Order: sequence, then structure tokens, then C-alpha cells
Amino acid sequence: METHFPTMHESMGIHPTEKVVEDLNALVRDAEELLKVTADQPGEQAEAARARLAATIESAKKTSLRLKETTLATARAADRIIRANPYQAVSLALGAGLALGVLIGRK
Repeated sequence: METHFPTMHESMGIHPTEKVVEDLNALVRDAEELLKVTADQPGEQAEAARARLAATIESAKKTSLRLKETTLATARAADRIIRANPYQAVSLALGAGLALGVLIGRK
């Protein structure tokens, strides 16, 4: 039996990693559009700038993909660990919450 408990971010409709990936993809699309628009601009400086921008776009695409893959792998690993050790996970969360409560309460 598999139970899904949404995190605070999911219940609020906020997915930080997805937002970063979406923003990075939007940046890549805008940069590619800029390359197309400036394709007819003559000059060595314009050509060098286009070459650097093209390299940066490829790097951003790879980074976006790597970030998404890493995030998914980390989430799956955490899910497996918590499902394998539910009592230890709850105890750890309880202990961390208690420690934070004590630290915040000491004023």
C-alpha cells in the first residue's frame, strides 16, 4: 500500500525546483530568440557574442536537465529511506522540531 502525503510546497502549489527549471528554460528560449533576431548583424564582435551565447544556451540546457534528474533521484532516495525506516524518520523529525523549539524559545 502506498500513501502519498503532499509536502507543504505541493499543497500550496509551489514547486521550487520546477520553478527554477521553468525559469531556466524560459531564459534559454529567450536567448535562442535573441540569437535568431541578431543573426543578420554583421561584425566580429556580434559573431563572437553569438558564439558565446550559443555556448551558454547549451550549458544552461544541460544544467536544467541535470538539475531535474538530480532532484528526482534525491526525492526517490529520500522516499525509499523514509518508507524503509518510518519510525526512525518520525523520531528524527520530532527531535529536530524539539531542538528548534528549544532554541527559538530561549530568548
